[in-house]
Order: sequence, then structure tokens, then C-alpha cells
Amino acid sequence: MSLFSDNIRTLRVKKGISQESIATSLEITRERYVKYEYGTSEAPYDILKRIAHFHHISIDLLLSVDIRKIPTDDLLKLEDNRLVLPIMVDSQGENRIEVVTQKVKAGYLTGYADPEFIEALEHVSLPFLRNGKFRAFPINGDSMPPHRDGSLVVGRYLESLSDISNGKTYVLLTKDNGVVYKRVRRNGEGRFVLSSDNDFYTPYEITAESIIEVWAYAASISTHEFEPDDLSPQTIREMFGQLRNEIIELKRNKKANP
Repeated sequence: MSLFSDNIRTLRVKKGISQESIATSLEITRERYVKYEYGTSEAPYDILKRIAHFHHISIDLLLSVDIRKIPTDDLLKLEDNRLVLPIMVDSQGENRIEVVTQKVKAGYLTGYADPEFIEALEHVSLPFLRNGKFRAFPINGDSMPPHRDGSLVVGRYLESLSDISNGKTYVLLTKDNGVVYKRVRRNGEGRFVLSSDNDFYTPYEITAESIIEVWAYAASISTHEFEPDDLSPQTIREMFGQLRNEIIELKRNKKANP
């Protein structure tokens, strides 16, 4: 029996359903399904996709991982039965990394599940990133120094929330905030606190249910030369002078509008 046939039998038995029942759900005959489970026939792509949808699990896991050895209940619950796309390689066999540019970032929240959207993304290849599925995301603002606005963070896809390590940085796709790059810490069962390395920004909490994708930091690509902050005495005096003027203006507005 193949790893695939072992996996679909394990998943079916775990759910406590019959071969007839799952065959009906897949819109095929029981006799045809039995051949896949016994390993005497290979499932074509359309059936493979239906089986993956039925079990809420990615195709690559069904084909390459012994399901009995991983905690499938702890896997990310993928919205709309979305499948993890297979790893793409170029003509030299190098891992192709999809780049979510600033131009298409706004559409990623709705396009992440669309194979055509993902395949249309620009690609790069980094020879030192080989094992895993990688994707690059643009950074906005100054909340995660030294990464500056316009830089790219390359993330390695995580299948399970249990793989998140406290205090490490991740790119997350969330239902409420879209794509964010933050430092992540657990805060009890099914809750996480996202914080910025720039203390100016307030940490906030999200639930596991609001997380659609998690990408662990793997590398970064800076698009601008690093420029240290100007902390000369003259600059500091100007900063305090501006702050003083803003405080005076606030006091005037308060008096005018008590």
C-alpha cells in the first residue's frame, strides 16, 4: 500500500465513516474508491483534490507525510477547504518563492486561495532556502526595525499553529488585519499577542480562528540602504522645539474649546 492509501484509510477510520459513505461524498463508486484505499489504482488530480477537500487537509500532506505520526487535529483550519499549493521549482530545480509585491498586497486577503492569483505572482529563487514552502511579503511602516518600509520578509509556511514559537517573528494573514509582520506570543488557549519591535505601537490580541496563514521568518530583502537615525544635538533640539510648539497648540485649543 502507498503512503497516500494508508493516509486516506487512516483519516476515514478516524472519522468513523464507511467506504460507501465517503465514495458518495466524492461522487464516485465504492469500487473505485476502494482501489485508492488499497493502493491498486492511483487517484487522478480531480479526485485527489476532492479527497483533500473532504478531509480538510492539504494535498502535499496526503502524498508525502504519514498522517498517523502528526497531530492532524492541531493543523490550521483552512478557510473554504483551501489547499496548500505544491512547491514550485524552476528549470534548475531551485525553489521558486512567490513575491507578494506592494501592488498586489491589498488583494492577497481575497486572492490567497485562488491558484491563478498565486501563480501570477512574481518569483525569485534563493539557493539557501530549499526545505519548505516560502513566500515573500512587503513591509509597511517602521513598526519592525531594522526592516524599513518597502523591505521584503521571506516566510516559511507553517502547517500548524503549534509550530509557533513564543517571541519569534511571523508574517500572518488575518481576517481582520490582512497581512501583518509581528512578534508573536501565546496568551492562553487559542489566543496570541502580536507586538511590534518599535515600542511606539501597542500590542494587540487575536484569536486562532482569525488566523488564515502563518509564515515563519526565514530571510529578508532590504530595498533601501540602511540609514541610522540622526540623533545629533541640533536634531534633538529641533525635535523638542517641535514638541513644545505642539503642546502649546494643544493648550490653546483646549482653552478655546473647554
